[in-house]
Amino acid sequence: MKTSLFKSLYFQVLTAIAIGILLGHFYPEIGEQMKPLGDGFVKLIKMIIAPVIFCTVVTGIAGMESMKAVGRTGAVALLYFEIVSTIALIIGLIIVNVVQPGAGMNVDPATLDAKAVAVYADQAKDQGIVAFIMDVIPASVIGAFASGNILQVLLFAVLFGFALHRLGSKGQLIFNVIESFSQVIFGIINMIMRLAPIGAFGAMAFTIGKYGVGTLVQLGQLIICFYITCILFVVLVLGSIAKATGFSIFKFIRYIREELLIVLGTSSSESALPRMLDKMEKLGCRKSVVGLVIPTGYSFNLDGTSIYLTMAAGVYRPGH
Repeated sequence: MKTSLFKSLYFQVLTAIAIGILLGHFYPEIGEQMKPLGDGFVKLIKMIIAPVIFCTVVTGIAGMESMKAVGRTGAVALLYFEIVSTIALIIGLIIVNVVQPGAGMNVDPATLDAKAVAVYADQAKDQGIVAFIMDVIPASVIGAFASGNILQVLLFAVLFGFALHRLGSKGQLIFNVIESFSQVIFGIINMIMRLAPIGAFGAMAFTIGKYGVGTLVQLGQLIICFYITCILFVVLVLGSIAKATGFSIFKFIRYIREELLIVLGTSSSESALPRMLDKMEKLGCRKSVVGLVIPTGYSFNLDGTSIYLTMAAGVYRPGH
């Protein structure tokens, strides 16, 4: 029993995070030098995301009997994303105004880097509906894969999957090739994930070494408030949705606990995407549903980000 625990990715990542925190705290200069370990692991994951999405979506859609089912899945998913993300924003606004984390910090907006603020402001101006739609359409297929733009890869994969489905038996050879290629890709993922503890260690050691535990303590109230709010959101909102659809949110969290730790250690949700696609299929979800919903959710259903942005805006507003 002990041997299986020590060999589990969950235990190894958790241990690596703890060691990274200790190294960054007691030897900050060495901790900062561990940054390439975390960055390298995240880059390895990002390297494989585009092929994973392409293979999963294409084989999922091409293998479906009815294309109407794919359309319904996409429509329901987008409606769900809109509703749940809005709920997350509302919860964040309520909590930050009731609890008021960071009250008394007296952040002066005049002290902020004007150039950095201007960059973000300009980016915000460019994010209109037309600009967003145009950004989803890649200039070239190769460019979409090279840049790793999830939505662009997803768009091409959906079109490819529909076209392959229309070929019927003529496209069976292509389908088999992509299916075999998918198995190779997931084999690569299994090899990369063995490095997850090293990546989590490097990222955590760098974070603590560079910013220190003291910085986290200063923002402790905001951090604690944010995590408690996220937990409540998961238990109450997502838990209610899970119960209504016939499964336990707690069993699901236990099922993906390794991926949650990897995200915590590397500070990158993309690091868990390939394994989430694989795990959802093993759980019994249809490949077409997994391929459409999860990658799209990474762009349209950022509940944690919604909660954080509303809370952070409340903390750093003038006069707070």
